[in-house]
Amino acid sequence: VYPHLPVLAPEAYDEGLRRGLAMANRFGITGMHEAGRLLVGGTLAAAQAVASGSVRRAVNIGGGMHHAMKSHAAGFCIYNDCAIAIDWLLEHGYDRIAYIDIDAHHGDGVEKAFADDPRVLTVSLHQHPATLWPGTGWPTEIGAQAAAGSAANIALMPGIVDSLWLRAFHGVVPSLIAQFKPQIIVSQCGADSHAADPLTDLALSVEGQRAAILAMRDLADKYCEGRWLAVGGGGYGVVNVVPRIWTHLIAAALGRDLDPGTRIPDEWMASARDLAGTVDPAYAADEASLHPAPVLNVPTLVLHGAADGVNHPDMSAGKEQYFRGPYQRKLIEGVGHFPQREATTQVTAELIRFLRG
Repeated sequence: VYPHLPVLAPEAYDEGLRRGLAMANRFGITGMHEAGRLLVGGTLAAAQAVASGSVRRAVNIGGGMHHAMKSHAAGFCIYNDCAIAIDWLLEHGYDRIAYIDIDAHHGDGVEKAFADDPRVLTVSLHQHPATLWPGTGWPTEIGAQAAAGSAANIALMPGIVDSLWLRAFHGVVPSLIAQFKPQIIVSQCGADSHAADPLTDLALSVEGQRAAILAMRDLADKYCEGRWLAVGGGGYGVVNVVPRIWTHLIAAALGRDLDPGTRIPDEWMASARDLAGTVDPAYAADEASLHPAPVLNVPTLVLHGAADGVNHPDMSAGKEQYFRGPYQRKLIEGVGHFPQREATTQVTAELIRFLRG
């Protein structure tokens, strides 16, 4: 029915394997088609509710599968609910849609789906592609053909904290939205930019992620008459991190903003501790990691001269300051998909200088 939704019927399971479901991070499980379809249905229902005027804001925390491509699954994502919802909105009268992605990973599937469509502005703030899968989302990726300028990628170095991340956000996103004048904002609110996330290397706190969520809601209020569709996304600190951040997301959509210092009920904490015993320890952050010091600096960069006269970060030095999790260490050891010693472009070096002020 929708061009971004490949059909994986049970009898075509072998074809499903050829569509990206036999990789190390994408594997077939019983009922995966139904599960993926359910996530898409939730985001699509949210989009339809906003479009009909029955609500101004809608959230599907189960959505945010932004890596899936038209013809294959990718990055834990079977079907791209974000792209499908945007496509539906385009088919039903919308012609200026802004997509803002704050997941630690580049929103590659959504960007690619609309790279040549000037009706959709995609903005992604993510960990630098030289240091994290999928290796895309360089600042030079700005859209294709007649839609050049419709994609913005803000690639941020590992270790970036709230103040610098938010400076990058506010230095770019509001002006893009003001210029584009969207009719609706679709926000992918992945929670894996938190300092305690086991698969990424950014260093935001719950407070910083909450600030980003509120900023996107305020942009929708200012430019879109409040029309805001928010979805979840990545986030692998599934005990102590993700529930807190998405609680703030739901509260923001309801207009019932929560003070980050609000005490979590003891009963809930007790049940969470019981459930935590069923989770791999790598995905259960400890309490101390939930509140990184707000004055932490960006990791010291080892700079070396380059032929173009620009000082580029040397990613081969001080590896552990850039790669915390086991997956990242595999990349630096050469198991990954892109060379780490050819780290960053002139555009990124200039962005680092900007963030340092």
